[in-house]
Amino acid sequence: MAERIGREKIGREDGYLYFLGKDGYVWRTPMKTNSRGRKAKVGSEKIKRDMGYLYFIDKGGYVARAKMNRRGR
Repeated sequence: MAERIGREKIGREDGYLYFLGKDGYVWRTPMKTNSRGRKAKVGSEKIKRDMGYLYFIDKGGYVARAKMNRRGR
């Protein structure tokens, strides 16, 4: 189960991939089908990462995390 950790809602546009960058901010990058798009920082909220969690943007548009199953590692 995922837990919502972000307070800022991210609006999505078609043709972009959204991810949490190494700097802790949400970024968007164009998909291969979107030739005119550019990489840009979307969110202004900085998220502190913890080891063992997968970070993603949930359906509601907020940053969420889920515990990774590392099979004993």
